Amino acid sequence: MRSHRRESSHCVAFSRLIQRRSNMQQLLILPALLASFWTVCTGSGDWCYQSQFTCEHQCNVPEKWNHANQDCGGRSQSPINIVTRKTLKDETLTPLQFKNYQQTFRSSIKNNGHSVQVGIPLISTISGGGLLTTYKAVQLHLHWGKDGGLGSEHTIDGEQYPMELHIVHMKNHYVDLTTALRDPKGVAVLGFFYEESKSANRKYDSIINMLQSVGATNGNASLPPVSLAQLIPPEQNLTSYYRYQGSLTTPGCTEAVVWTVFENPIPLSREQLRAFSKVQFRDGKPMVNNFRPIQPLNGRQVFRSGSAVLLVSSTLLAAALAMALGLSQLN
Repeated sequence: MRSHRRESSHCVAFSRLIQRRSNMQQLLILPALLASFWTVCTGSGDWCYQSQFTCEHQCNVPEKWNHANQDCGGRSQSPINIVTRKTLKDETLTPLQFKNYQQTFRSSIKNNGHSVQVGIPLISTISGGGLLTTYKAVQLHLHWGKDGGLGSEHTIDGEQYPMELHIVHMKNHYVDLTTALRDPKGVAVLGFFYEESKSANRKYDSIINMLQSVGATNGNASLPPVSLAQLIPPEQNLTSYYRYQGSLTTPGCTEAVVWTVFENPIPLSREQLRAFSKVQFRDGKPMVNNFRPIQPLNGRQVFRSGSAVLLVSSTLLAAALAMALGLSQLN
């Protein structure tokens, strides 16, 4: 009798062991199946924004840009979140000198498949402000959200703006951007935020009115005469800014960019902001959320100009007020 029970016990134990092995094999197979599905769904080669990704449109989303270009996995990538209390004041960051920014020029506006871009044929330059040399403007482009929602690339203390303008410059002696990008500080980009305003900014009519003409990829249209100065805040409002060393925010993500991000935003109405979402990506989908997520700082120092305000977060401000109130009640 005891022998029979021992045999029965052994059979149950053996059965459980077989079941455990079967379950273990299933657990081992599941990740392989998921990996296989992910491989099918991620595709290869082309890069895209998250808003473009579907299994029908196989492309590398921002988290996979290093698959499209290995430089996108570097340690000095852009954009970043600028934490104002961690910035370091730099007295050499004096107001920039803008030359020919007021002069109007004729150019074209183009849908390059991931943004709208305007070439700058006029020799417009920036210097001073801690820059080691003079840089000349090459082109400008924008990054935005969806229907006027959040869409800037850089953020300030975690705050994202509806849109961001980049005016791309290269060192004055270079003849093309490709050559300039081989220089660790060959490119200087000015970044400007946009904020929603109740009234339209008529200085932007020439660009916004042309968006319908470049809705489809490779759409190209002549732009009415425009100046760089009309697109950015007045020069007297450009003394507050942040500076750091970073990269292009699209592949190849080359780490050769001196970034200047200005505090004062540019006003646009809700309707003006929403107009950019009518442009289309290469696949015909609405061009929305064409911004790269925030990248790790990896020990880089962000500097602020002498005029930049050291912002205090609402949480810290509330804590300070509560402490002050408590002390006053004690007295």
